[in-house]
Amino acid sequence: MTIIEQIHQLKKEKNAVILAHYYVRPEVQEIADYIGDSFYLSRVAVGLKEQTIVFCGVSFMGESAKILNPEKTVLMPDMKADCAMAHMADKETIQKMRDIYEDLAVVCYINSTADLKQYSDVCVTSANALKIVRALPQKNIFFIPDKNLAHFVAEQVPEKHFVFNEGYCPIHEKMEKEEILKEKKAHPKAEVLVHPECTKSVRRLADYIGSTAGIISYAVKSECKEFIVCTETGVQYELKRQNPDKQFYFTETEPICGDMKQITLEKILHVLETGENEVHVPKQLRENSKKALEKMLELAQ
Repeated sequence: MTIIEQIHQLKKEKNAVILAHYYVRPEVQEIADYIGDSFYLSRVAVGLKEQTIVFCGVSFMGESAKILNPEKTVLMPDMKADCAMAHMADKETIQKMRDIYEDLAVVCYINSTADLKQYSDVCVTSANALKIVRALPQKNIFFIPDKNLAHFVAEQVPEKHFVFNEGYCPIHEKMEKEEILKEKKAHPKAEVLVHPECTKSVRRLADYIGSTAGIISYAVKSECKEFIVCTETGVQYELKRQNPDKQFYFTETEPICGDMKQITLEKILHVLETGENEVHVPKQLRENSKKALEKMLELAQ
């Protein structure tokens, strides 16, 4: 029996479902029941009938799934797979901003720890941040932890006053406009698709800026046949699957998230066999952080 056959068999036996982010390895996406960005996966986790969720992603994703599904078992194939940006804010700064600005909403990117979520008013993803910020009654917005997504949203909502945090995604932050210009020179007909976690200098080169799911959707609908993609390379799997007749190029310095790539078929099989790496979120923390996630799901509808 192959490892894939073993995984499928254990899924049935354990009443389990596999969720995978677009940035994990292609072979992991291939065996997943649901593939998506953080917004899609957070929504889908709530309505699942299966008792066990195997979350192929980084730690904050497993936490979010557990917070929204406290009665379910959430397993992480690799507990060390983390997101550096998820820790790039702190409660002291949040409180300081609340003291300075009376009419303040703390908007927390879902790419953050449960601890940060509990001090926030609402969560957002790159797919729904603009919609949610516009819907908030508060004039002042303290956006944590990602400064690049915050600036992208702020540019489109001039009626709000933004206070910026200094967090960033190391993968997107490292992407340089010179490398993208080099790709544009090599592929002059290609459209440039950019994730809003990229810096402003990279966003300025974009034909389209959007979430991972948005980038995929744009590529499907576009009449263009070539694209320069400015986000993590794991998205190639779904881009090629849905667009077999189109070409996708990445920068010479490939944007690879080492944490996402830690998820392997062997590790998925192991947690299904053993039940190890279960996600636990203390009750008080879960109740506190759940409010921001539920507010996101409510406003994003």
